[in-house]
Amino acid sequence: MLFVGLTGSIATGKSSVAKIFSELGFIVINADYLAHKAYEKGQKAYNEIIEEFGIKILDNQMNIDRKKLGKIVLKDKDKLSKLESIVHPEIEKIRNRELKKIEQNDKNAIVIYDIPLLFEKNLKNMFDVTIVVYADKNTQLERLMKRDGLGKKEAEKRIGLQIPVEQKIKMADFAIDNSKDIDYTKKQVEKLALKLRQMANERG
Repeated sequence: MLFVGLTGSIATGKSSVAKIFSELGFIVINADYLAHKAYEKGQKAYNEIIEEFGIKILDNQMNIDRKKLGKIVLKDKDKLSKLESIVHPEIEKIRNRELKKIEQNDKNAIVIYDIPLLFEKNLKNMFDVTIVVYADKNTQLERLMKRDGLGKKEAEKRIGLQIPVEQKIKMADFAIDNSKDIDYTKKQVEKLALKLRQMANERG
């Protein structure tokens, strides 16, 4: 199995690239989706989070309101670390179960793992291959302002919280320029898809 880490920076279009990979027949796992599963009622993390942060983070259906929780942890690094120590091991368990199932069905499978903070969390060694999706600074800024309804200063501040995308390009094995139209991006993904399939066959 070839395990591929797909990342980017805020508003560079990583999700669009993940969608193209999916359309090309690749198995795509979304890290945020696994995180949602870890927060669900009945999961170990659900009870531990409530124990740590209290019932004020629940909505009317007794589900964890991630926006309420986010407001608490973004103001306090210790609380954020505590939350991560609860949730990350559970995400890992869910991910490993998924990967095991995939490998049992197809030993030569290529799995694209869509993960936002791959480099920020020093997770490169977890993958056989890493891909970064990037856009030029102005495009990234404009997209973020439009997407989240932010002013320029706030958008710049959010971009500044992550490792600069130029640095990520140097750290990744492959880079996809998503600054232009979707056809331009698709051609790059298709070319890279052939390389990944070749790599998987060579490993197999």
